[in-house]
Amino acid sequence: MSYRQPAEWMPHDAVWIGFPSDESLWLEDLEPAQAEVVAFAKAVSAKGAGEKVYLVAAHQEAVETAKKMVDPEIEVICHPFGDIWLRDNAPLFVKEDDKKALALFHFNGWGGKYNLEGDQTIGRDLAKEARLPVLEKDWVLEGGSIDGDGHGLVVTTEECLLNPNRNPDLSREDIAYRLNNDLGYDRILWLKKGLHNDHTDGHVDNLARFVGENHLVLPIATEQDDPNREVYDQAAQIAEDFGVKVTRLPSTGRIMIDDEVVPASYMNFYIGNKVVVVPVYGAKNDDAIIEAIQPLFPDRKVVALPAGHILTGGGSFHCISQQWPA
Repeated sequence: MSYRQPAEWMPHDAVWIGFPSDESLWLEDLEPAQAEVVAFAKAVSAKGAGEKVYLVAAHQEAVETAKKMVDPEIEVICHPFGDIWLRDNAPLFVKEDDKKALALFHFNGWGGKYNLEGDQTIGRDLAKEARLPVLEKDWVLEGGSIDGDGHGLVVTTEECLLNPNRNPDLSREDIAYRLNNDLGYDRILWLKKGLHNDHTDGHVDNLARFVGENHLVLPIATEQDDPNREVYDQAAQIAEDFGVKVTRLPSTGRIMIDDEVVPASYMNFYIGNKVVVVPVYGAKNDDAIIEAIQPLFPDRKVVALPAGHILTGGGSFHCISQQWPA
């Protein structure tokens, strides 16, 4: 058996969560985004949750701010980074039987769009923090661009993994080989596109998530003006044709910030040991999504938390976290 990336719903020892630290990036959203992140961290680390939370701040001033906001069981650590999207710039955990290691991929600022100081080094810094063997990989891969079912099946989008701004010299077959060799995925469900205006070029964790072996959840538009209606329906059809069980969940609908459609998604939930934390945005389906997700996780409590200020940075709870498998 070779190293394989465990599914997110499998037991965790801990999780890294990025803490908004740079006022020049977040502007007036800095403090409310910090509050949303802390609420997320507290939900994951709540008594009985059994999951250690490491809140990662970029500098000492942010560390002091975070420490004043969190409970004692949450550990605040300091490592310089460009921004909080640890799903993408942190290493990915892999396992081989009882052995754990960290797969460290190249990160190029989502195809060169956002090259921030610290985003190239945070992965290695966190790897040292975890004190596990590091497996160096020679290609660009972001954790949010893939989602696995823990049994060899991974879902991704062609828009992201086949984008020439990531690995221009790698073919579709090359990438499939590397996903197998580096993360243990022997089957790939290729969806076409991600959400409208997603600056990550279609990260799949905003579109489709595995909730069990061969079981994928995808949004369904409930309003005519949903900008992603066709994307959702096309993805669901491809997945069903592939032979995957598909459950459709209500989408956020059209969410606007500064007169622009933003890639808001309930699919950016985080699956903890005892809780599933779902981002909500003051949208019509905020209550409906919790009712729809709860039956999928009978042994966990589904919690809805506001994430509108985190969204101004382009992502949500899944994007800012990276779990440690047990």
